[in-house]
Amino acid sequence: MPLEFPVLLRLIDERSTAFRAAVASAPSLDVQVPTCPEWTLFDLAQHIGEGRRDWAATVAAGPAPAKSAAEGAPAAPREREALLAWLAESMEQLLDALRKAGPDRGCWTWWETSQSPQTSGAVARHQLQQIAVHTYDAQITVGAPQPLPAEVALDGVDEFLSTCVATTSAWPHKPATVDFHASEGRSWRLSLSADGARTARLPGPGTIPATAADQDAANASAWGTADELVLILHDRIPINSLKLDGDRRLFDQLSAWDPDE
Repeated sequence: MPLEFPVLLRLIDERSTAFRAAVASAPSLDVQVPTCPEWTLFDLAQHIGEGRRDWAATVAAGPAPAKSAAEGAPAAPREREALLAWLAESMEQLLDALRKAGPDRGCWTWWETSQSPQTSGAVARHQLQQIAVHTYDAQITVGAPQPLPAEVALDGVDEFLSTCVATTSAWPHKPATVDFHASEGRSWRLSLSADGARTARLPGPGTIPATAADQDAANASAWGTADELVLILHDRIPINSLKLDGDRRLFDQLSAWDPDE
């Protein structure tokens, strides 16, 4: 089950605080972000602040045909203390919009054909993963990367597969299944076919179902901590950081696949 809405809001706030702490400790805002090499740390902070303000406006707008943009928002300041205050205000705007909307209100999202609903609750879930992964980006920039908290990472694997991978667009290769196993005791199966991509939780602590026949085994499997799985899915660390079984080409095909093309 996804994390409860109040838990999502608490964790968004916690990850936001960790993000600002990393920015505060950086020797310079102009340092390059290793995991987003086209960005400096200032660029990353600007992305976080502006993006959260736009999502706050989108959640507040409710059901709509397009994403909303924050109107009259101040630009990200270059001075560090002012930037930190601007970041805190940006995140509070998002959290306030989510609190007022509640988890079940509809709103625009880009994941129309995924397995995630188009609700403010699903936005909160996705926003947690966005700030969590970008906090890792900021931390590695300042030389102090920390693992994602376990509850964030475990929900993050499920959220990424159901929101960012699941689609009704046809898989352009031979039908296949790929299993992801977290050492914390959860597993997911991604099914790829002409009908698209769909994900499902597997029963049991990190194993395929005990009743599955040999022919039902996945074509490929990846094993690691939930933190490692999330960072792999977000292209932060290489796939060979994990224990891999089966047809490893599937991971390259997945990484290169753009269902919208």
